[in-house]
Amino acid sequence: MSEMRRIATDNAPAAIGPYSQAIEVDGWLYVSGQIPLDPATMEIVEGGITEQTHQSLRNLAAILAEAGGSLNNVVKTTVFLSDMGNFAAMNEVYAEHFGDHRPARAAVEAAALPKYVDVEIECIAKL
Repeated sequence: MSEMRRIATDNAPAAIGPYSQAIEVDGWLYVSGQIPLDPATMEIVEGGITEQTHQSLRNLAAILAEAGGSLNNVVKTTVFLSDMGNFAAMNEVYAEHFGDHRPARAAVEAAALPKYVDVEIECIAKL
């Protein structure tokens, strides 16, 4: 079996359960879902879907950076929304962060997300 490397950074929220921020194996990085927690305070950022999406993507980017990558290495994301009515606002922020890079993506509405946030984003990246 290939060796797995656990990725952890103080620049993203600590895991709030029995999981890792990310796991790298054979140059592939699997990043756990990131919610809009401020890593300094471990509190949900104030504001709505726009602010929450920015923070979730900043957290994702911090973990990617710790592993030696960036958002440009992302191959696939999954976006979980508490309300699909927030899709357009999330999508606008998402496009700002990814620029011309267009990873594959799924976006789904979930009945409830951790800490009852509005958005959670996970990804798979090739380092």
